[in-house]
Amino acid sequence: MDRADPDRIKKNVEFLSLNIGPRPIKKPEKLIKIRDFLERELSSLNYAVEFQEIIYKKRKYYNVIASSPKEHPLKPTNYELLVIGAHYDTVFTTPGADDNASGVAGLLEIARILSDDIPKGVRLVFFSMEEPPVYRTKNMASYHYAKYLKKNGQKLIGMICLEMIGYFSSSPKSQKYPFPLMDQIYPKIGNFIAMVGNIKSKEFTLKLKKSFSKYTDLPVESLNAPSIVIGIDFSDHWSFNKMGYLATMVTDTAFYRNPHYHKPTDLPSTLNYKNIAKVVSGLCGATIDLLT
Repeated sequence: MDRADPDRIKKNVEFLSLNIGPRPIKKPEKLIKIRDFLERELSSLNYAVEFQEIIYKKRKYYNVIASSPKEHPLKPTNYELLVIGAHYDTVFTTPGADDNASGVAGLLEIARILSDDIPKGVRLVFFSMEEPPVYRTKNMASYHYAKYLKKNGQKLIGMICLEMIGYFSSSPKSQKYPFPLMDQIYPKIGNFIAMVGNIKSKEFTLKLKKSFSKYTDLPVESLNAPSIVIGIDFSDHWSFNKMGYLATMVTDTAFYRNPHYHKPTDLPSTLNYKNIAKVVSGLCGATIDLLT
């Protein structure tokens, strides 16, 4: 496989967070611009691309789903799929470089690397609505997609959610946790990527983690726990769990590390693109492993 390109990732983060800027649900015209951008990028890489239309408060929003050109992105299959997803909206207060332009740019780079031989069964999905006011409700765009899969009897290997993958720190005590003493088990320095999910998804998370570590030297930690752990289900993987699917969030741990979370200061200059590239490389290798 080709190597992940930090400069390409940075370019896409800057486009989303600076050229487009804040992209809340109340600005659907901005989300349409991103939808069209994603379609152009994915089509140029020889993916089949389809939109899943969602109506929310009389406005139209779109999930962007990509697959091998030998498959139909939205058509159910009799074999298991691996879904890799990232949301492209933000809250209104932020340009959202880390949350979640980093995840979108990372997913686009995964698409580029896999494009020479797009594996059967992979679905790359860009979700249009994750942030409030739809956050953790049945109105989330990922909930619509997960519900569609479930309704059509689609089986999944699992779902990988890219949620803020760009902020890293080498400063002492830069990593926080939801409970006291967790820093006795996990690192106190925020220089790793995390994989988290519910208890049911533990085996899937550990399998992903093991495979990921074969393809990158970036440190990775994992945690599977009930939702009482604040943040464990705070993204699109929540929707897939609600449908009974296994799902894991890949994250820099958001507000437990990044001081710019949901702020105007969540800018491209705060991110570590070499480490995002390492996340991408690990996930590309793991994707092939999970599908073979």
